[in-house]
Amino acid sequence: MECKVETPFSFSLEDDTGAVIVQTAPGKVVTHRGGTITLPCRYHHEPEDVDPKRIRIKWTKVSDAFQFEDVFVALGRQQKAFGSYRGRVSLERAGPGDASVIIHNITLQDYGRYECEVTNDMEDDTGFVNLDLEGVVFPYYPPSGRYKLNYHQAEEVCRQQDAILASHAQLHKAWLEGLDWCNAGWLEDGSVQYPISHPRDQCGHKDSPPGVRNYGYRHKDDERYDAFCFTSNLNGHVYFLKRFKKVNYLEAVKACQRDNAVIAKVGQLYAAWKIQLLDRCEAGWVEDGSIRYPIINPRARCGGPEPGVRNLGFPDKKFRLYGVYCFRRNTYVQSTQSPKETTTKPANSTRSI
Repeated sequence: MECKVETPFSFSLEDDTGAVIVQTAPGKVVTHRGGTITLPCRYHHEPEDVDPKRIRIKWTKVSDAFQFEDVFVALGRQQKAFGSYRGRVSLERAGPGDASVIIHNITLQDYGRYECEVTNDMEDDTGFVNLDLEGVVFPYYPPSGRYKLNYHQAEEVCRQQDAILASHAQLHKAWLEGLDWCNAGWLEDGSVQYPISHPRDQCGHKDSPPGVRNYGYRHKDDERYDAFCFTSNLNGHVYFLKRFKKVNYLEAVKACQRDNAVIAKVGQLYAAWKIQLLDRCEAGWVEDGSIRYPIINPRARCGGPEPGVRNLGFPDKKFRLYGVYCFRRNTYVQSTQSPKETTTKPANSTRSI
């Protein structure tokens, strides 16, 4: 099981009545896309002679906008997962008082903050767990040019490139690791920001300190910016397809297909660069029609002194000739199915799950 808890357990909240007390990890647990993670949560009663069949455990995902998404609920022997969590979530059952859940086959959308609520008849208590993903943030603008995306379009272009809109925490971490980008982009909370590691006049003011510049929350329908996307581990690998001649975009797509692969998406190329350490000083087509190449070890005639994914823009798809980056999915299938949900009511139960 892949699980990293960055802080020890501590009491998160305590009910004034003392009937139910919940413990969670106040820091964060970290995994990657495709992994398995435990969201830790424990509880105990005061007094302790409470029928466990009367304990209701509920997990909910909480967004920055205080929107709530049901994840999982259990009452006695009954368990139910909701939405995209069906078939992926189950109780850990490590012993009495354990309300932890295991999430299998982690997706990009699982990133975020979760609430663990334990209820005993009329008394309840809650705690929170933050689920973080290892991955990479990358700036993105479409072939139509800079500052062409409203919030909803930014969400969609990230999805098309195997990513999601990045959070402020993810962008801030990327800035700490050296990300410097002089164009403002949407984040998942509806704010518009951009990271500056090397202040200069064309990016605010030369005398301003480095940091993540923040335009605040903008109108999601009317205003247009770029996007900051986030992606994580790949279930496959990206590679530069070796060919004797360069090709146009349509020929590049077909070449990957003949090699039992597909043309790589931008997010897949970034993940391969960041996580799989792909380093190739050869420009190639990717799925959105741009020309890019990943550099881990900067060297002469490979696009500058810093590591990164080089972007040569969007050339004419029919007449310009380049190489191509392909993506081939792993052929093995790892079973991540959680135990089947049960709807059998425990004896003498009169409560709805």
